[in-house]
Amino acid sequence: QVQLEESGGGLVQAGGSLRLSCAASGHTDSTYAMGWFRQAPGKERDFVAAITTTNTYYQHSVKGRFTIARTSNLNAVYLQMDSLKSEDTAVYYCKAEFYSRPEVWGQGTQVTVSS
Repeated sequence: QVQLEESGGGLVQAGGSLRLSCAASGHTDSTYAMGWFRQAPGKERDFVAAITTTNTYYQHSVKGRFTIARTSNLNAVYLQMDSLKSEDTAVYYCKAEFYSRPEVWGQGTQVTVSS
């Protein structure tokens, strides 16, 4: 079984930066993609960014401000968040997708951007 552990959330002023990390443990073979989602209070969980061995994908609102990166074997993923805005405030969740197993979610890490 795979477990994901996120870290790096916190409180930052608007315009600042944070770097989120997500480390996978357990049977991480056959990982297809890893990504980040976020959920603001009272809203649905939304896609932020994802990465495979060949491609990266971003939500339009974070393109140019956030950068997703990974280790070569997709057992860790990072999200560098720059030029943060108050609307980026949310709980950020890491997700791993596999070729032959159900997806796995992390427990989430809070990001709060003060204006």
